[in-house]
Amino acid sequence: MMNTEPTDPQPGELAIADYPELAGREFAVSDWVAIDQERVTMFGVATEHRHWLHLDPERAVRDGPYGGTLAHGFLVTSLLSHFMDNVRMRPCDAAFGLNYGYDRVRYLAPLVTGPQTRIRDRISIMETTWRPGGRLMVKTANHFEQDGNPDPIAYAEWLILWVPKGGEGQR
Repeated sequence: MMNTEPTDPQPGELAIADYPELAGREFAVSDWVAIDQERVTMFGVATEHRHWLHLDPERAVRDGPYGGTLAHGFLVTSLLSHFMDNVRMRPCDAAFGLNYGYDRVRYLAPLVTGPQTRIRDRISIMETTWRPGGRLMVKTANHFEQDGNPDPIAYAEWLILWVPKGGEGQR
């Protein structure tokens, strides 16, 4: 059973002003996250995407081309917030971060679901842009890796706007 308790993410040690100097460098590699059938099923139900290739293990083995059910591509990229918190990327002086969307997303290989399936995120800071009110737009490159697969299974360029404490009411 998945944990459904709310959390209060712990910030890292870096301040918002530290991020521009990290542009062009790898920031961190997250811990592994299990991608089992329960997680895939919950995602399919939550997003109304209940195709048999994702939710019916028996049929996926019998009729599908991959020997099992597949994790949704959007499930993989939806874990970006978790991976960011896992590596403590939140600046210590940020009130919060706003998901600003993606510049680019590519799903490079199918992710077959199984009891040993797990993924992680290799996060790099691509660029930063200062915005009014001391806010900082950060663009990350995220290479999603599957345990045992030498090639990335997905790639995303993600934008997040860090809002400093005391700057929450500014637009």
